[in-house]
Amino acid sequence: MRRARPGLIAIAAVLAASACTAEVGLNGSTPAPGGGAGDASQARRDLAALRIAAEGDGAGYDREDFGVRWRDIDRNGCDQRNDVLARDLREVTRRGRCVVVSGTLHDPYTGRRIAFSKSDAAEVQIDHLYPLALAWRMGASRWPESRREEFANDHDNLLAVWGVPNGQKGDSGPGEWRPRKEYQCTYAIKYVAVAAEYRLPVTRADRDALESFLDRC
Repeated sequence: MRRARPGLIAIAAVLAASACTAEVGLNGSTPAPGGGAGDASQARRDLAALRIAAEGDGAGYDREDFGVRWRDIDRNGCDQRNDVLARDLREVTRRGRCVVVSGTLHDPYTGRRIAFSKSDAAEVQIDHLYPLALAWRMGASRWPESRREEFANDHDNLLAVWGVPNGQKGDSGPGEWRPRKEYQCTYAIKYVAVAAEYRLPVTRADRDALESFLDRC
């Protein structure tokens, strides 16, 4: 019924080959910063308040139900994809004021250093921390489309990542997929903040995983 995108087997093989270096932050990577103690404390409180629910079956899900992709909802004149690339990449070069044409990503999920070029844009992708299809199964199917569009384009729910782990993650929650250990604290803080903001429940497995991630803070 779901999870990973096409090519999962090949993706998993690439990740298996790179796991040793990614976990310890080699290949020129920079370890992702952990969340502060205050952020982790707030995340624990928010997580405790989230409703626990079982996933729906996902019937009727369509990406188009989440509105226009990368809509400029903050009205700064640039689409959300380029906003996130400019925020998360280093050594950024642009065409004009908005379009990011190159840069360097220190991938938060694996620790790898990834060169981004607009000519090979799929190498760096924009991930939804709380996946859209998962949100649909957890209740977003009942939201008005304007709310779903806001969710899909919210900077707080968007993260520039290497395409390989993003393909492996698919629409899985933290109970089924996890980033490298060094990023799990930050990942949990961000994930819980989005869930709390949009009043999305979590599964029991996701709640347990997020608690373990926050223990790393």
